[in-house]
Amino acid sequence: MNTIQITLNGEEKSIPRPSTIHQLLQELKLDPAKVAVERNLTVAPRQQFQQIELAEGDKIEVVHFIGGGSAADDADPLIIAGKQFNSRLLVGTGKYKDFEETARAIAASGADIVTVAVRRVNISDPNATLLTDYVDPRRYTYLPNTAGCYNAEDAVRTLRLAREAGGWDMVKLEVLSDAKYLWPNNPETIKAAELLIKDGFKVMVYTTDDPYLCKLFEEMGCVAVMPLAAPIGSGLGIRNPYTLRIIIEQANIPVLVDAGVGTASDAAIAMELGCDGVLMNTAIAGAKDPIRMARAMKKAVEAGRDAFLAGRIPKKLYATASSPLDGMMV
Repeated sequence: MNTIQITLNGEEKSIPRPSTIHQLLQELKLDPAKVAVERNLTVAPRQQFQQIELAEGDKIEVVHFIGGGSAADDADPLIIAGKQFNSRLLVGTGKYKDFEETARAIAASGADIVTVAVRRVNISDPNATLLTDYVDPRRYTYLPNTAGCYNAEDAVRTLRLAREAGGWDMVKLEVLSDAKYLWPNNPETIKAAELLIKDGFKVMVYTTDDPYLCKLFEEMGCVAVMPLAAPIGSGLGIRNPYTLRIIIEQANIPVLVDAGVGTASDAAIAMELGCDGVLMNTAIAGAKDPIRMARAMKKAVEAGRDAFLAGRIPKKLYATASSPLDGMMV
């Protein structure tokens, strides 16, 4: 036979014998520089695409990134894994009506870091536009995430593909427990974090707002902890500021609120508590005017950080006059 059968992105496909990964991508009219390839659950190094010959029954996954700043005070940068960022607002790239709106919202937010999901390439339309065509990875730091993963194996596999596709080793790890609440599955998250750290990844980890777990992730070697403020996409805001304060006070790595922010005041509260940053997607993308909301979130994060650094007045039970009493006429 002059052909072999492989499974390509979940679908049976007949290809010529012999065929290399490079030849397969050529047939699909895909740019090897813009995709990552997994063969039988193992990431294929891009430099070996022309040497790796495909065999009968191979399972091939071809993926790419999808949508899943202004200068700040130089004396107060956000530093994650030794890298400095100007903006303390991180934004997602999903849920927008199109890539053009995504790009405009990110620009308005002033964000330096954008989260991206890893999904299969649409092999039926190789000329389809990609997120990278609108959100330049040379300008923004892409933060690959594991959105939609429910176990450690899938999360690790996804991020290994992400590193191959773009070369980024700083990643956001989230392993979910169920589809309804999208609450973190902490046992699987711990397992995935151990494997990724051992594999050289710089892991920013989404978790519950549990001081013990956040400290555990720090001690494991994660570069940032990202406790939720409320369930993903709920817009409920900061539900538990008291444990969040404990997490911040004991942390020696950045603490970023992730999930649950609904409006600008939520972001400001998180920053006033002492968070190092805020990550959001739905709060901007789901707003009636995403571009205006992105601007509002930028200002809120900056104002909240300034208020935290300035040091608020203590809360008191009784009034204190603003004007001095000395020299009163009565």
